[in-house]
Amino acid sequence: MAGNQLFIGGKWVDAQDGGTFDVLDPATGAVLTQVGDGAATDMLAAVAAAADALPAWSATAPRVRSELLRATWQAMQDAGEELGFLMSLEMGKTLADAAGEVNYASDFFRWFAEEAVRIGGELRTAPAGTNRILTVRQPIGVSLLVTPWNFPAAMATRKIAPALAAGCTVVIKPAGETPLTTLFIVRLMEQQGLPPGVVNVVTSGRSAEVVSAALTDDRVKKISFTGSTPVGRILLKQAADRVVATSMELGGNDPFLVLADADLTAAVDGAMLAKMRNGGQACTAANRFIVHESVAAEFADTLAARMGALVMGAGTDPQTGLGPMVSERAATGIADLVDRAVSAGATPLIGGHRPDRPGFFYPATVLTDVTPESPVAVNEVFGPVAPIIAVHDDDEAIAVANSTEYGLLGFVYTTDLARGLRVAERLDVGMVGLNRGLVSDAAAPFGGVKQSGIGREGGFEGIDEYLEHKYIATSW
Repeated sequence: MAGNQLFIGGKWVDAQDGGTFDVLDPATGAVLTQVGDGAATDMLAAVAAAADALPAWSATAPRVRSELLRATWQAMQDAGEELGFLMSLEMGKTLADAAGEVNYASDFFRWFAEEAVRIGGELRTAPAGTNRILTVRQPIGVSLLVTPWNFPAAMATRKIAPALAAGCTVVIKPAGETPLTTLFIVRLMEQQGLPPGVVNVVTSGRSAEVVSAALTDDRVKKISFTGSTPVGRILLKQAADRVVATSMELGGNDPFLVLADADLTAAVDGAMLAKMRNGGQACTAANRFIVHESVAAEFADTLAARMGALVMGAGTDPQTGLGPMVSERAATGIADLVDRAVSAGATPLIGGHRPDRPGFFYPATVLTDVTPESPVAVNEVFGPVAPIIAVHDDDEAIAVANSTEYGLLGFVYTTDLARGLRVAERLDVGMVGLNRGLVSDAAAPFGGVKQSGIGREGGFEGIDEYLEHKYIATSW
């Protein structure tokens, strides 16, 4: 594929040392293409381009910024089928999941196009009556955006759109497994009149090197990272050296609570969304199914039947219901967690072993007789594995759900709304799906508590991550 270069200062350029790295097809393990392997020097060139473009872009009228974002939303809608196929090809997700992601991802451009023209301030009188308190919000500056491989479109747009709406310029470093989607989106932005230097892309197989280079540059004022908690901790330490503003969307160990009075048909439908979207490769995926003992067996059997009926194959095949994992490392890691759980006493109702076929596949797996201490309950599995933990009552369900360092998302199924709201309030998470298996929405604040992250993306709150509040004391 031609044109898989770095995008710096409005130009498509090769990495300065001429390096490239392979992008693999997870369904076969074969090389799809090669992209530029940026180094620290390339990252610093991108930072310089963003810094040069910042004064003009931050001074651009909000309506003009808005219109660029709105045009990009339309362009993504128009190119949805091509973009969805590309995501399926490089990441392995099904075409249905990819189509859903195109709509979700593009909606961030539409939402923040509307928010760009609503950046406000405030004027009030000081309590002592001695002066006026005037506050304004201004762009934070050059922002470094580091995105993961599992939602290559949505994680890019969820960061690019609010940053540009706020008047910031950006450098984005997409995941090495799935860089093609970001390059595609930026080409669409270029076609809509993106000014040079406002968005820069550095693809690289040397993530630690290029991100560290940016964080040590005085021109970088913000980092927004989505990825694992261990990497997030490292970046937070590096950001602390220069007191760089941070947004961190990190790991999860999301509980899915099925209370005794739940509608089991609705709960299984929700579980299929919460577990199997993206093949379970999502920080928002249900990781532990905490089910009342009176319905645990029926829930497990029904879920196993539904998950087992999914056709496993290449994501680009319209018949596929479960695509490959993103890499050999990912598939091997899932297999290791399941093997350890079975050794500790878990029972597979379906799945539990890697298939003998090319590619990075792992089958849909349902485990019963799982304890809260099981490896598949303690760790984020990031795959199509549903461990079921039986509990006696709501209090035990909540205690098990909260017994983790993570706090991203929880799900609750019950036919009693008041009961569901009481349980939702007691969960130590940033988001709750109450009788819903899908919560993501461009208009909603996305983020977690505890070691699942800092800050919020999307919603009214998302643009504030890229704005500084300035207070001006004045009198007249």
